[in-house]
Amino acid sequence: MYREVTMIELKEVLRLRGEGLPKKRLAAQLGLDPKTVRRYLSVAASVGVQAGAGPVTDEQLRDVLLALHPTGGRPRGDSWDRCITQRMAIERWLRDGLRLTKIRKLLARQDVVIPYPTLHRFAVLELQFGRTASTIPVLDGEPGQELQVDTGWVGWLTLSQIPRQRRRFRAWIFTAVRSRHRFVYPTFEETTARAIEACEAAWAFFGGIFTVLIPDNTKAIILDPDALAPRIAPTFLEYAQARHFHIDAARVRHARDKARVERAVPGVRDDCFAGEVLTTLDDARALARHWCLEEYGLRRHSRTQRRPREHFQAEEHAVLLPAPTTPYDIPLWSAPKVGRDQLAAVAKALYSLPHRYVGHGLTARADAQLVRFYDRHVLVKTHARQPPGGRSIDAQDYPVERSVYALRNVDALRRQAATAGDVVGQYAAALLDSPLPWTRMRRVYALLGLVRRYGAARVTEACTTALAADMLDVRRLQRMLELAVTAVPAAPPSAARVIPLARYLRPPSQYALPLHAAAASSEGGESQ
Repeated sequence: MYREVTMIELKEVLRLRGEGLPKKRLAAQLGLDPKTVRRYLSVAASVGVQAGAGPVTDEQLRDVLLALHPTGGRPRGDSWDRCITQRMAIERWLRDGLRLTKIRKLLARQDVVIPYPTLHRFAVLELQFGRTASTIPVLDGEPGQELQVDTGWVGWLTLSQIPRQRRRFRAWIFTAVRSRHRFVYPTFEETTARAIEACEAAWAFFGGIFTVLIPDNTKAIILDPDALAPRIAPTFLEYAQARHFHIDAARVRHARDKARVERAVPGVRDDCFAGEVLTTLDDARALARHWCLEEYGLRRHSRTQRRPREHFQAEEHAVLLPAPTTPYDIPLWSAPKVGRDQLAAVAKALYSLPHRYVGHGLTARADAQLVRFYDRHVLVKTHARQPPGGRSIDAQDYPVERSVYALRNVDALRRQAATAGDVVGQYAAALLDSPLPWTRMRRVYALLGLVRRYGAARVTEACTTALAADMLDVRRLQRMLELAVTAVPAAPPSAARVIPLARYLRPPSQYALPLHAAAASSEGGESQ
C-alpha cells in the first residue's frame, strides 16, 4: 500500500530533479524514501511530464496524481468493504440515535468485526455522521429595532469568610443586534418577575426601549416554544403590551439563528465575573455595569470592527422608544379554585366569589391595588388587594341566610328575627345579649327554625311565657311547643296566686290535690 501524495510534495520533487539534483540527495532533502522518489519520477515520465522540461503546470500535476492513485484516493481495505455491506444497518442504527461504539458491538454479535476508526471514518464520509448543518447569516436589521436576551449561570458570591460558603448567581444578558452593545443584569432567580425587573433595568441602561425583544427559550418568558405559535407567559405578554414592544419568539427548541446571544453567556462568565470576589448581588451588578460600559463597550468588536458603546450612541440611541418614567406594577397571575366556602386563595389571601362558581377554576390577576377574577376571559369579580393572611368578603356573594353568619352581622340577624313578631325579636335580642354576641348566633338560627316549623303565632305565645319566666333556653322553648303548652292567664292585681310558678312552668291544675276524696273517707270512719 502506497503512501498518500500531496501536490506540493510532487511539485517539489519534479522541480529539484529538473535542477539536476541526484535522486538520493533529493530524497534526503525532502525526507522521502529513494524508492518513492523513483516511483514519482517514473509515473511522471509515463504521462509525459519530464523533469527539467520547464515549469510544471497544475494540469500536469493532476495527471501525475491520478496516475499515482487511479482510484482517486487511498485504497480501501477489507474492513471498509464490510462497512459497505452493512451500510443499511449502520444507517438505521444511527437514525435511531445509537452510538458508534454500540453499533460496533451489535455488528460484532453478527460476526462482523470492524475496527472503530474504520467504522467512524465510514460513518463520517458516507453517512454524514457528526456533520452539523450549515448556518445562514441573518441581517442585523435597522438601528434600534432588535434586542436579544439570554440567561445563564455566570458567577459566584462569597457569602462569608468560611471556605466554600458561596452562592451561585445567573444573569440576564441583553445584546443590541445592530451595535452589539450589551447590558448584564445579575440575579438569583429565573422567573417572570425577575425577567420584567431585568427589562426595566435594561431600558434605563440603554436610555430607551427597543422595538423587538428576541428572548431565548426561557420558561420565564416562553412557556411553549414553537416556530409558528409560541405560547408566551401572560404576565410578560401584558408587560410587553404596557411598554409597547413586540416579542419575536419564533424559536424552536434548539435555536440556530441566535449565535450572538448564545456565545454571550461564556463571554460574560469568563471575561466579566471569572476570578472576581463578590459578596452581594449589588456588587455583581455594579461590576457588570462597569464591564459593559468601560471594558466590553470600548473594545473593538470583531464582526462590526467598531466599539459597541460608540456604535450604539451613534446609530441606535436616538431611534429608541422613550424610556419608562414610572415603575411597572408587576401583576401576579394564578389559577385558584373556588372552595365550598366560596373563597379563593390568591397570594395567601382569601377572596369571596358568588355561589355559582363553587368548585370552578378561575383565573386571577393581582396587582398592588386590585384582584380581578376571570371566568374564561370574562371578568366576574373584583376585590381590593389584601396582605397575606387577609380576607375580603362581599356579603352579596352569599345567600341571605349565609351572609349574616359569614360576616357575623348580629344586627341583621336581630332584624331578621323581628320580622316574625316583636316578641320573637325581643327573645332573639335577649339571646344575643352577651359581650360576644356572635357566639350565640346559632341559638337565634334555631329560633328562626322554630318559627318556620310551628308558625310565628305559636312561637310568639311560647316566647311570651318564656320571657315572663326569664327562661332563655331554645331547647326548652322547643319542648314547650312540642307539648302545646299555652301561656298562664294573667290574674287580677288583688287576687293572690294559690300556687307559685314552678320551675318547669306547668299550669296550677297539675299541682291540685284530690282533697274531697280524702275528706269523704274520714267521715265514713267516724260514723262507724
